[in-house]
Formats: sequence, C-alpha cells, structure tokens
Amino acid sequence: MSARVYDAIVIGAGHNGLCLAAYLQRGGLRTAVVERRHEEGGGVNTEEPLVPGHRFNLHAQYMEFFDIMPMVSDFGLEDIGLRTVMPEAQAGMAFADGRPPLILHRPDMLDRTHASIARYSKADADTYVELKKRAMQFEELLAVGLYNPPSAVADRGQGDLLAVVFADLGIPPHFATKTPKALIDELFETSELRALMYRISVEWGFPIDTSGTAASFLTFIMWTSGNWKLALGGTHTLAKAMTQACYREGVDLIENTMVEGIVVEEGRAVGVEVRGGEVIRAEKVVASNADLRQTLLGMVGEENLSDTWVKRAKAYRYGPSHVLGTPMFCLHEAPAYKSARFDPDIDRCFYTVVGFEGQDDMARYIRDAYIGRLPKPAAGTWVNSLWDTSQAPPGRHSATGWYFFPPASALSAAEWSEVRATFNQRFLEQWREAAPNMTDDNVIAERLYTPDQMERKNMMLEGDFSNGEFAPDQLGANRPFPEASNYRTEVDALYLCGPSSYPGGGVHAACGYNAYKAIAEDLGLASPIGNGRSY
Repeated sequence: MSARVYDAIVIGAGHNGLCLAAYLQRGGLRTAVVERRHEEGGGVNTEEPLVPGHRFNLHAQYMEFFDIMPMVSDFGLEDIGLRTVMPEAQAGMAFADGRPPLILHRPDMLDRTHASIARYSKADADTYVELKKRAMQFEELLAVGLYNPPSAVADRGQGDLLAVVFADLGIPPHFATKTPKALIDELFETSELRALMYRISVEWGFPIDTSGTAASFLTFIMWTSGNWKLALGGTHTLAKAMTQACYREGVDLIENTMVEGIVVEEGRAVGVEVRGGEVIRAEKVVASNADLRQTLLGMVGEENLSDTWVKRAKAYRYGPSHVLGTPMFCLHEAPAYKSARFDPDIDRCFYTVVGFEGQDDMARYIRDAYIGRLPKPAAGTWVNSLWDTSQAPPGRHSATGWYFFPPASALSAAEWSEVRATFNQRFLEQWREAAPNMTDDNVIAERLYTPDQMERKNMMLEGDFSNGEFAPDQLGANRPFPEASNYRTEVDALYLCGPSSYPGGGVHAACGYNAYKAIAEDLGLASPIGNGRSY
C-alpha cells in the first residue's frame, strides 16, 4: 500500500490546529490534521459525564475573543453552528455573611458596574470604570498584537504605552515592572474588589506575584474582564464549527490516530509516523499543535536537534499558572445567594466567585496552589443552563467551575484520587454558606476533573492548559524561547502552532493564525486576510 501524501500535516486538532489547517487548505496546500482522539477541539470540549442531559464544559468556559478572532468571520463560523449569548452580569463575588455582592457587568452597562463597586468605594468605582473605558479603546491594538507574530520592540515599549495612556491617572512608566498584586493594591482600596481582580488576573495566567506583568493587567486583563460570551450548546460548538469549516475547505481529518514521531530526513520534516508504523508524508509543511516538549523531545528527538534547542526545551516550564480543576454539579435548583437581597443580579451572574471573603483569602488561595499545596475549597463558578437550556434537562441546572490546583506532579496518584473523592463536598459546604439552597439534596450528582486527568486526556503537561508557564521569560517574543518565537523551528519545514507558542493559552486561535502567517511568508502563500477582521 502506498503511503498517504499531503502538502501539509497538522499534528493535533485543538482549536489552533484546526485554525491553521483551514487557512493552509485555503492557501492552496493539500492538508491533513492527525488527531489522537475521536473528536476535535482539545480543551474546547463539552460532555455529559454524569447524568444524561446535563452538559459540562470540561475545560474552556467563557469566550472573549469571538468579536476579534479572524477565523470567525473569514470562514463564516456563525453560519455553520457557532451561536453565543452575552449575559448582562458578567463576573461577581457573593459572600457568606450576605453582604452586598460585587458585580461587573457588560462593557455597555458600566453604570451598573459603577453602582455595584460604589457600595464599597466610590473612588474604586470611578477608577475601575475609567480603566475599563480606556482598555476597551485598546481593542484594535490588542487584536493587532494577538494576531501577528510577537515583537521584542513592542514588549520593551510597555512602559511608554502606560505613560501615554494612563499618566493622568497617576500611572507612570515604571508601573510596568510591578506585580499585578502591587498594581491592584495601589489602584483600589476595597478588599472585595482587590480579591476579584486577583482572581481574574490569575485566570489569565498572570500570577499576582510575578514582576513585570502589571502592564498586561492594565491592558489585556482589563479588556477581557466582563467581555465574556457563552457558546450556546457548549464550547464544543466552536470546535464543531471549526471542524465543519475545515471539511468545507477540503481538509482531511484523520481521527483516532496517535502521532508517535515526526520523520526528519537530512534536517527536514517530511511527515509523521503514527502508531502502528504507518508514515504519512508531508511535502511542504509539518506543524505541531502539541506542546513544546512533546513536539521537540518526544516526536522530533534529541538526535535531530542542536544542543541549544535540547537545552531550551528541557528548561521550558509548565505550571503553576493555568493549572485548574473542573468540578461538575447536576442540580435541581440554581444557587440562590444571600447577597441577592442587595442585588438580585448575583443570582444570574455569568461567573460567580464564592468561598472568599476578601483579598487575604484570595491571595492565600492562589499562593497555596502555586507552591504545590492544595488550597482551601473555593472556586469561580458558572451555571450555564441559566442562559442555555440545552445544557440541562427541563427544570434542572448544570453548574461547573474552576479550582486553582497545584501542578499534576505535586500530588501522587493516590492523593489526586482522594481529592476527587472529597474536594467537591468540601467546596459545597463553602458554597452553602453563601447560597443556603446548595444542600446535598439539591445535588443530583457531582464529579471533579483534576490536573492529572487533564494531562492524560488532553496531553496538557502538568494540567497546564497554556502549555507553559506565563512568566516574562516565557511570554511575548520569549515564548517559548527566543530562538523559537516566530513559530519556526530549527528543523526545516517544522512549525509550532499550539499554545506553547505566542500568545499562549486561551480560545483565540492566534497561535494557529500566526503560524499560518509564518508559513505563508516562507512558501509564498496568500495572505490570511479575508473579508472579516484584518490584522
């Protein structure tokens, strides 16, 4: 039997791999995606693991990039199944003592956000709303930054940017060198608002104690906060729409096929070897959506790399940022919070943080997870069935959330098994303090998805969905390391397109889009610019 031959092969059908494949095929290359699982999407997946009819997003939850993601408009994803809703109350905190909740609303409802924060501090409300307005003006600039290869010059210019945009608010250039926590503490006086801002910062992988990332908080984090959409039908509808776009373009999707090696001949990637020994040939491009170590050390092999690249790959760090556990609860009733007596919007808040009383609780929780210690039970939660009845049977609700956890290797297999058996129940006790109806009788079934499971199922080392720690030496033009920051590798015709590359984790498809730009430049293919957003 003759070998299968394509112009381009993409390893892995995560959303970045699907994005790259669609553009490659449209650019004129016969393209195949080789995926080890039976379905596409990677961390963009929705399942029914407990009770029929109760659907849960096992990893990716809120979507903030659809309005700027080029593939959405270039391939008409909204015409082939992508549907969204944007709840009015976006992010909030409810408290065990029933004091007023803190709620951030959609950007077009900043007056309601101001009113909520002003219950605690008018000065904080004024500052937050002004920062949010300015961050929203960055949308086009942020989009250009995301959907182009990284620039070392831009990285060095963050202090100058702060001086131009925020100087009148008392934010000078040197604030760019601060930690997010130091910046948040200086900008806001309220413990409750500080706690929520800490949480939002680390959810985007910017540890609160990491110096040199404060500028990202003022621009990127302030832009994303409260700018979230819910994918109707679950986040896997994005993966399905992207898959349909690939099929429509003519991409071959080869499922249930594990890539065990990248075939390198005379310093050039010429195909992949899959489990069973078959070699699928690629005449022009091999691109990997797998993480850095899996790609270079596992599939390429040290024998095909220079000493420098071997050293860089081995030194690349995973976690503790972006290591999460996903609890799932099948419910009779949605949570009804004590704090709703002051503002009923908290009962219909898209993302609700519970189990924290203020900044000290939140900081301790984050730091525990980051040093490998299991934190106390607390979470950010979603009840997506409030807006999407397809995610739960009639009259019921599906609730999920994110715990920050230590990396997978920090606990033994027995310890993670114990966490899965007990942690949800311990969190439920905390949840009930803020929402008294969250009793055992309200819970039909529950389960917890932990970082060690994420590592096995989604090939995310340490359970790190960004495929690499967010730290200054692994961000921007340093991601994953300077020699590999332009999606190219030292192996000819081999490219990186997963979140180990710039800009990292998140459902933005920028890693795949930018990888296409690099490939297009090398092979003289058409520009990716379509009829939609142009960057």
